[in-house]
Amino acid sequence: MADFFEALNEKHIAMIAAQPVFFVASAAAEGRINLSPKGYDAFRVLSPTRVAYLDLGGSGNETHAHLAAEQADQGRITLMFCNFQQPALILRIYGRGRAVLPQDAEWEGLAAHFTLMPGTRQIFDVAVESVQSSCGWGVPFMTLESERDTLKKAHRQSDPAAWEAKMAQRTRSIDGLPTRTTDRYIMGDES
Repeated sequence: MADFFEALNEKHIAMIAAQPVFFVASAAAEGRINLSPKGYDAFRVLSPTRVAYLDLGGSGNETHAHLAAEQADQGRITLMFCNFQQPALILRIYGRGRAVLPQDAEWEGLAAHFTLMPGTRQIFDVAVESVQSSCGWGVPFMTLESERDTLKKAHRQSDPAAWEAKMAQRTRSIDGLPTRTTDRYIMGDES
C-alpha cells in the first residue's frame, strides 16, 4: 500500500541520506521518457519541500531538456530512492524542477550546498509537490562495493578548453529539444 505526503519528513530524509544511488525520471509533452541512475554524494534535501542534485556532464542532457520544455521552466520530475537494506522501502519525490547553471544568478547559493566534482555542469533544483512511500518488498538486498570513479576521472583529465567546446555543442536532446549549456569547466572542490 502506498502512502502520500505533502512534504518530506524526518524518516524520509534519513532514508534518502543512507542511499548510495537514486533514479531520476523526466518527460516532455512529446518524445522519449528519460530514466537515469545517479550516484556520488550529489543529492541534498534543502527543506521538506525542496531538494537538489548535482549533475555532471555525461552522455546526454535529457533531464535539462525535459524540464526546460515545460511551461515556465518548471518541468515535471520524479526522483526515486530504494532502500536496499532494512526496512524495505521505496520513496518517490514528485515535483517541478529546473536546471541552474554556473552562469545563473542562483548558482553560488545553490552550489554552496555541495562539494563540486570534476565535470559539474548544473544543479537541478526541485520543488517537492508530493512524496510517496511504498513497501519495497520486491527490492533485493544489495550492498555498495564502491563508487565508480570513472566519470569523475574522465572529467578530471579533460583539457578545460576542449571540455567547454564539447559541452557548447550539446544544445539539443535526443528528441531535438533545446538545452542551455554551461559556460565553464569546473574542476571541482574534491581533495
